Order: sequence, then structure tokens, then C-alpha cells
Amino acid sequence: MAPQYDVAVVGYGPTGLVAASLLGRLGHRVVVCERWPTLYGLPRLTHIDDETARTVQAAGDVDEALRDSSVSEYLWVNGKGETLVRIPADPEGPMGYPDHIAMYQPDVETAIDQRLRGYGTVDVRQGWAVTGLDQDDHAVTLRLSGWNTETSSANGPRDEVRARYVIAADGSRSRVRELLGAEREDFGFNESWVNVDTEWLRPQPPEFAYGTQYCDPARGHMTINIGTTRQRFEFALLPGETREEMTAPETAWRLLREYHDLCPEDVRIIRQLVYGFEARIATRWRTGRVFLAGDAAHTMPPYLGQGACSGIRDASNLAWKLHLVLGGLAPEALLDTYESERRPHVTALTHMAIGLGKVANTHDVGAAAARDAAFFAGKVPPPPPFPPLNGGVLRRESGAPVGTLTPQGRIRMADGRTGRLDDLTGYGFTLVTAEDPTAALGPGRIARLEHLGCSVVALDTVDDLDGRHREYLQRLGAVAYLARPDFVLFGAATDSTDLGALVDDLDAALSGTAKAVV
Repeated sequence: MAPQYDVAVVGYGPTGLVAASLLGRLGHRVVVCERWPTLYGLPRLTHIDDETARTVQAAGDVDEALRDSSVSEYLWVNGKGETLVRIPADPEGPMGYPDHIAMYQPDVETAIDQRLRGYGTVDVRQGWAVTGLDQDDHAVTLRLSGWNTETSSANGPRDEVRARYVIAADGSRSRVRELLGAEREDFGFNESWVNVDTEWLRPQPPEFAYGTQYCDPARGHMTINIGTTRQRFEFALLPGETREEMTAPETAWRLLREYHDLCPEDVRIIRQLVYGFEARIATRWRTGRVFLAGDAAHTMPPYLGQGACSGIRDASNLAWKLHLVLGGLAPEALLDTYESERRPHVTALTHMAIGLGKVANTHDVGAAAARDAAFFAGKVPPPPPFPPLNGGVLRRESGAPVGTLTPQGRIRMADGRTGRLDDLTGYGFTLVTAEDPTAALGPGRIARLEHLGCSVVALDTVDDLDGRHREYLQRLGAVAYLARPDFVLFGAATDSTDLGALVDDLDAALSGTAKAVV
């Protein structure tokens, strides 16, 4: 049976939404299979970074998505309220957004959902659960059943869809992962916290306009703003406390009064549930034509604010690679670089999140006092920077910081159009040069870039309104840099002669003939 779709996306949370939207934007036939009949409509994630915001920009109306958002720093204090560390927020991050954004998840999901439904190539099938999976050399067949929300079971009508590839973004309890028989490695971090989401009934007090982690050995707790009108409160469960007890409304009000002096006149509770914080990574992310992404592939404690960001990176990484393979522009082996690129990155972030979680969850009073003293004495090093990609589709033997992220500023095109770089160049590879590269590249290489959908931005013909791209070239000591669709630096050219070699090396990397970056 011939495939009906190029890609099936299972799950319609942030990872699935971004994957479906980016693939739809690139013109592919996509089907989304989601068991719940509507978008969730309540916040789960509350924080994204500037890289994630830039991906949201590619997938939806980012201004609408972030309409109720704010710049949010993060404060860590001990049980006495004394500051251990302050993680500042840059309101103008290199991607064109604040590097720490408190946002309202339903706004983000709605903005992406509205965008992808306009492409005409994405079929969103909500209310359908995946119950079975078969694959052959050409495609994957998904067996579906209608989802009964009253009984939380798949006992409705039956159907099937067939796609050349599948992205399973169906959460930490992934049914697709279970069907594939993929195991998960458990990193041994398991904590239960009650989550109380609220909406302010009065103006948000200044002390709640940022995130605060209370590293109190008596009971760890935290608060973080959800944009500007809502607030999340979380409290660690103590030994003997049950899920039933901690999800009772009277428990929420007791904790809100005890720790924050809040009552029903201050806030309205919009969601209350117990979360299990865990750190687990699937032992394999690809099985034939099926790829795990987001929480289906990896989960981490929330202390770094990178769980959803990591899933959205998965979606962006997979989307452009699937696009090239589906269009015959790269061999299927390119898809193996998805896991080889993403697994080390997410593993490093998971260990960082676990480390922060251990700070927040120090229950021994003596150990907490020693921890505080180390912070006050300046003996605790700051969190390390996020790692670059260390392999995959990167220029070999390059002196440039390949695998790191490239910036986005505002530009004015020669025709007068003004806006963010990506809005004017589109979603794809981008070659930014100091001056017109036509002569240095020649017609053959120019044609190859066009075939790949690569945009060329010559800074001598546009206004670099923020100076961000020229400054980046200066830091690289380069005349040009080539960015992947997921904003990762593929490589840079030191002079006009090297520019042609940069394009040739991209061809080699995509075809699998380049040496691995070490």
C-alpha cells in the first residue's frame, strides 16, 4: 500500500506541534495523530529560552505566541530566604529574544496550531490513539482507535494511516516507544512535587515577577511566573504524603497560606496535580522509520527549564533532515545523525538538571548548612554553558566554533522589507557573507545552494540594523558563515577562496562523505 503521508507525527504537544508545522511549511504531507480531542489548554511548561523562541518563530506567529510573556530571572535561596545564586536574564539574547522567557503554553500551542492548519498539507486527527504499528522497507502503518475521554481508553472506531516516516512525540509514557520495545536508562533521580497553577485576581506583586527556588531542607518549594497574569507554585512531597492528599484543594490553600501568605482573594487555582520528576533517556531513538522525540525520548528534572526546549530542538533537528531525505537531496543515512547529535546534548543537560535538583532537594539540615556555606564562600562554580554539537552535520577540520548557535538580528533588505532575519530569509540553510559571494562561488555552487533552499544574505546589500551579524563575522574572523536550519553553525569561511570550500564541505557532510568532526 502506497504511503498516504510523508510523515506521521504522534502526539500534539510542543514537540509534535513544532515538527508538524516545520514539515508542513516545507511542503510535506503530514498527519498528526493525537488521542485527546483538543489542545490541552493549560500550562505545563512555563519557560523557554531564546533558541526555542526562535524555533517558535519558524513554526508559528511568535508575537502571538509570546503575547503574555515576560523576561524572567531565576533566584535560588536557602530555607532562611538568603540568596545562594541569582541567574540573570538577558532581555536581548543573541537569537533576538530574551534568553529566559516566562510564557503561557496555551498561547504558544494555539499560535503554532493556527499556522500549520493554514498550510493545506497537514491533516490533524485529534481524538485518535495509536494502538498498533507495522513497518516495512517503504513506510510505516499506524493502527488507530478513537479515544474515549470518559473512560480514558481507545475503544472507538478503527482506522489506519501510512507514512514514510513517523515521529513519536507522545510523551514520557509513549505508546509508540512501548510498541517498539525501546527501553529507557534511569539516571536515578525521582522526586514527587505538587504543582499548583494560579491566576492572579489582583496585580502581580513584584516579588512574584521572577522565579524563586527555595532550597529549604524542611520542604523544597518554588514559584515561577507564567507570563504576567499567572503564577505556578510547587511543593516537594514529604515522606508519608500521598498523591490523593496533595491534590485536595484544601492542601493547596494550606501551602499557599503557609509559604506565601496567599488566600482565595489573591489568586484563583486553575490546576493542581502531582508531578513525578525523573531523568530517563531511551536506549535508542530510531527504529527503522520511526523516531522518538521529546519526552518519548528523554525526560529530565525541571530545574534547568530545558525539558520542553530539548524536545523542540529534537523537532527542529529532525524536520530539516527529513525534508532533505524526502526530497532526494540527501541519503537516508543522514537521519542517523539525529540521535548522534541530539543524545549527547540532551544527556549533558540532563546531568546539569540533576545537579541543580540535588541542590534544591537537600533534606539533611547539616548538609544544607554546608551547601549554603559553600555558596556564600564562592566555592560553588556557576553552571557550565550548554555544550555545542560535537559531531554530525558540521564542517570537518574547521577552526570555527562549529556546533554552536548563530545569531538573529533585524535587517532591512534592498527592497525595503524590514524584520527579523529568519522572517525575511525563510526556514532553511542561510549563508551570511560580508559581501556579494556570487563571483567567489560561481554558478555551480550558487545553483547547489538554491537546490538546497539556502538563502544568501550579503551584508553589503542589506542593512544589518542591530549590527549583530557583522559583529558575529568579526568574532569568527570570517568573511562568511553557513547556518543550518536549526540555527547551528555548520562552518565559516576565512576568505573568498575558502567560501567555495565551505559549500563543497556542506555537500560532503550531507552526502555522508565528510569525515566526522572530533
